[in-house]
Amino acid sequence: MADLPGLVVTGASGRMGQMLIRTITASDRARLVGCIERAGHDWIGRDVGECIGGPAMGVIVSDDAQAVFAKAQAVIDFTAPAATVACAAQAAEAGIVHVIGTTGMEAGDIAKLSPAATRAVIVRAGNMSLGVNLLTRLTQKVAAALDADWDIEVVEAHHRMKVDAPSGTALMLGEAAAQGRGVSLDEVRDSGRDGITGARKRGDIGFAAIRGGDVVGEHDVIFAADGERIVLRHLATDRAIFARGALRAALWGIGQKPGEYDMMDVLGL
Repeated sequence: MADLPGLVVTGASGRMGQMLIRTITASDRARLVGCIERAGHDWIGRDVGECIGGPAMGVIVSDDAQAVFAKAQAVIDFTAPAATVACAAQAAEAGIVHVIGTTGMEAGDIAKLSPAATRAVIVRAGNMSLGVNLLTRLTQKVAAALDADWDIEVVEAHHRMKVDAPSGTALMLGEAAAQGRGVSLDEVRDSGRDGITGARKRGDIGFAAIRGGDVVGEHDVIFAADGERIVLRHLATDRAIFARGALRAALWGIGQKPGEYDMMDVLGL
């Protein structure tokens, strides 16, 4: 086990953090060497195995990222935009791979990652699952084949606790559709319709977000024209798919040249 790549999970107490911990410890390709939580969190100083309701793992939750990163080859990060930007600088300082599954990142947040990517590998994706990344590529190809007479709508559903909308995956799909059409998503994005909005603008890419229950993630890309529709759909029923994808990204990133990558690179798509 000691010769396996050492991985760190930041945001250990979150839903994805706990799933990542279980996924890494169950893997025969990597080992968990550290867990990070924000300063003052009640998990700090405790064994993470006991924190998640299982036996001790010998990994103590810490708020000192630099100390933990010094013994790792990669960190997996599903936290919040500000925390991710800070983590990128610390990961680059340690020279380790930074896998980012954080959603809700704005263009300004993403731009702040670039300096870190000159020194270390960053793998960032709105969604880490194989199925979603295949859907993204299909969306780009279908959008490229159809003109603006085909309206594009991205509809997504998630659990009631999700704090950002549209989801990072929905935006990734919208970006793929925009790329297929050769336009900027910022110029054609239409989301949050309410009230008397007027007719739909030709060429816009619309977004709708549904929140409720324990929905893991559902995404539809609808291409609608007069008399016909094409619907591309992905349904996630277990968030373990995201953890498995993130683990794959971390292992792939080890040994790559510094730079910014995504799951298309990891999956060879």
